[in-house]
Amino acid sequence: MTTQNAASPLPPPPERRRLRRSRSLTRAQVAARVGVSRSTLRAWEAGRRVPRGDEGEAYARLLTTFVLQQTVERATAVEPDPGPETPLADAPDPLTPAQAFDALYAFCAPALVRQTYLLTGRRELAREAVERAFQLAWQRWPEVARDRDPGGWVRAAAHDCALSPWHPFRPRYRHPEPAPTDPADRALLRALLELPPTYRRTLVLYDGVGLDLPETAAETEASTPAAASRLTHARDALAARLPELADPAELHRRLLVLASAERLPAAGPEPVRRESERRNVFWTRAAIAFTVAIIGATTLTVRSAPTHYEAPIAPAQAVQGVPPVGVMGPLSREQQALRAKLRSAAAKGPDRLTAEAR
Repeated sequence: MTTQNAASPLPPPPERRRLRRSRSLTRAQVAARVGVSRSTLRAWEAGRRVPRGDEGEAYARLLTTFVLQQTVERATAVEPDPGPETPLADAPDPLTPAQAFDALYAFCAPALVRQTYLLTGRRELAREAVERAFQLAWQRWPEVARDRDPGGWVRAAAHDCALSPWHPFRPRYRHPEPAPTDPADRALLRALLELPPTYRRTLVLYDGVGLDLPETAAETEASTPAAASRLTHARDALAARLPELADPAELHRRLLVLASAERLPAAGPEPVRRESERRNVFWTRAAIAFTVAIIGATTLTVRSAPTHYEAPIAPAQAVQGVPPVGVMGPLSREQQALRAKLRSAAAKGPDRLTAEAR
C-alpha cells in the first residue's frame, strides 16, 4: 500500500525534488531525517520506487511541511535563500494572498475532507466543515499565513466545526446518511461514531493523521497525559468491538482505507473565498446596523427623559369614621316634635351673637 493516504498525499516525483531544493537541503540530509539511504531517496525522487511503510509516511509528512513553509514564505513575500542547486533565476515570484490561499486549499482540502469524514460519518457535513474552516482562514489570512502550521490551523477549525453539538438539531442532518458499502468499513465507522467526540478526535489525529502525542494534545486543547488517556480508552473501546484492530499499525491502515474509500471531492478555492467575503460583508453590515440602532435608542432615551425631579403623587386613601349621608324625606312624628322643641328653646334662650359690620 502506498503512502498516498488521507493525512499526507505524495506529490509527483519532479515536485519532490523541487521541494527538497527549495529548502536548500541535500539528498543526504533529507534521507537522514526520513531514516532511509541516499540511494533510496534518489529512487523516490526519480519515480523508480514508491515510498512505503513508516519511512514513506515520514517522507510524505516532511514534503507537506516543505509545501506549507513555501506557501507561507511566498504569501508574505519572503523568499528562501537559494541553495547551490537552485539558480537565482528559478526563484519563484511572491504570491498574492489569494494565490497563497488557493495553494494551501488545493494541497490540504482533499485530505482534510476525508479526515473530517472519520469524525462525523457524514459526507456533506465533512465538506461543509472544511469549507467553513477555510472561510475563517481567509477572513484571518494575515494571521494564518504567518502561523507556524497553517494546515494545522485550518484542520483544528474544521474539526471544531464538524464536532459542533448543534448539528443534530439542523433538519438536513437529522437523518443518517448511507453507510459505506464494505462491511469492514461500515463496522469501523459505526465503532468510531460510538466513541465520545473528544476520544474520536484524539484517535483520528494520532492514529489517522499521524500526529505525535504532544501535537495531538495541543490541537485538542488538552494536557499530554489527558490526551494519552483518551487515546488509550479509544483504542480499548475499538478493540472490544473489533478485536482485529488491537494492533495500532492495523488500526492506522484501516483508518486510511476507510478515509480513502469514500469519494469526497472538495469545492474549488474561489467559491470558498467568495463566500468568505460575502459573510464578512454581511456581518460587517449587521454590526453597523446594530451600532446605529443602539445610538438611535440612546438618543431617543436622552431626548425623552425628564429634565427635573417630579415628586410622585401619593395614592388615594379612603377616609374612615364619616357618618353615612341620610336620605331626604318627610319627618317622622318624633323628628317633628324634636324640631318644635329646639325652636321653642332657641327663642326663649339668651340673645344670639350677631356679627357687626365695620
